[in-house]
Amino acid sequence: MGHRQVLESLSGLLLALFVAMVSSTVVSTALPRIIGSLNGTQTQYTWVVTATLLTATATTPLWGRLADLFNKKTLVQAAIVIFVVGSLLAGFAQDTGQLIAARAFQGLGVGGLQALVQVVIAAIIPPRERGRYNGYLGAVMAVATVGGPLLGGLIVDVSWLGWRWCFWVAVPIAALAFVVLQATLKLETVRRENVKIDYLGATLIAAGVSVLLIWVSFVGNSFDWLSWQTGAMVGAGLVLLGAAIAVELRVEEPVVPLHIVVQRTPALAIIASLSVGMAMFGGAVFLGQYFQIGRGYSPTEAGLLTIPLMAGVLLSSTISGRMISRTGRIKPYIVSGTIILVLGFLGLGFVDHATALWIVGVAMAVVGIGVGMTMQNLVLAVQNSVPLSELGAASASVTFFRSLGGTIGVSVLGAVLANRVTADLSAALHVPAGQSTGSTSALNLQALPPEVQTIVHTVYGDATAHIFLISAAVGVIGIIAALLLKPITLRTTIDLEKKEADSAVAR
Repeated sequence: MGHRQVLESLSGLLLALFVAMVSSTVVSTALPRIIGSLNGTQTQYTWVVTATLLTATATTPLWGRLADLFNKKTLVQAAIVIFVVGSLLAGFAQDTGQLIAARAFQGLGVGGLQALVQVVIAAIIPPRERGRYNGYLGAVMAVATVGGPLLGGLIVDVSWLGWRWCFWVAVPIAALAFVVLQATLKLETVRRENVKIDYLGATLIAAGVSVLLIWVSFVGNSFDWLSWQTGAMVGAGLVLLGAAIAVELRVEEPVVPLHIVVQRTPALAIIASLSVGMAMFGGAVFLGQYFQIGRGYSPTEAGLLTIPLMAGVLLSSTISGRMISRTGRIKPYIVSGTIILVLGFLGLGFVDHATALWIVGVAMAVVGIGVGMTMQNLVLAVQNSVPLSELGAASASVTFFRSLGGTIGVSVLGAVLANRVTADLSAALHVPAGQSTGSTSALNLQALPPEVQTIVHTVYGDATAHIFLISAAVGVIGIIAALLLKPITLRTTIDLEKKEADSAVAR
């Protein structure tokens, strides 16, 4: 395909990717206001994010496997339809339980879009050339991540719109992506006989991860670490995941192909993606809450204050993508990105409710630079090492583990933050734990007395630093995995040469 044809095909794909990303970012600054208006808790705040990440994570490898079996364009459009239905349901939610359920359904479509856009791009552009197009991906990421929080803040701050439009605003964009894809993307339909989809494996993975994340959310608060509830939930989660591994080893078409996952480059890239996902998603999702609950800014102001993070992602992904295309070397950028990411989170780990905003902004920019140099390039490293016939499964696998890391990160860090805030509020107000603000949610600041609002600002502003330090510690694992990667030279062809492909399949 020529450059113009590629750009035409990319237009619909980038719109679809934009929709998937903006669905999370548009909610990030609005979520404190949303949960406050629904009188929700910090745990429910976390689960509005975790629900989408969890279902997206669980279905990502399934979408990737389907992409190796069926028409990729049709699958992308199906994911868009699911996303639109979930968005509409989320906008009509009447309580936090309904919102979490709708977000979980929305995540089914998000998982498809995240996996399939990467797969289609890899199917039409050789790895060596893909770096130059990473700039377009970086631009879409930047617009979604910068514009999303701003848009979400404006929506909840405008009285005649309201927070429900944070979910409905993505619907027309998704519809436009559907139409553009229909008009511009031309892909051959590849069908295989006797197709078998590993639904059992996908179900077991989703169930096992869900049980463990539910345990993380409630342990230490609703029950003790050493209790029968802990034993039952952890035991059940491990049994389900063990059963999933056994299924994946036996089935003909595993949803997570273990023969790919255990190869050196994919394995290390997956470990790095897991840690980067935990650090990035887990830390960044609470920045909007830090600025609003911890510092007292409006949702729109919080969106503006997160611009340094997104600007770092845009600049680093664009510049590193072009340099990778020029040299064909990718490992130095991945290693540098993981190191920069950890340094950024270390900087955020020392902020409190009174830290100068320029210091917070510099630390966020450093985190953004690290994210831009690692996230997409880890997927590219894996795509470069597998034949075209397994591109969908390989791409989805690394995206799956990155999303899994993000899901674990949001859930674990959210639980840490909730427990810390509950304890500190109880101590500051001299009341028993769980009764800090009576029947009113601590996130519903407008309904609290002024003196209590001041205490809540201080507690949230100071407690958030602890989760950033945890993110930095997790990010060190990514540095180690990146250093252990073999030097990689990106190929200039869509598929591996025959000998390389045969060797990769044999492995």
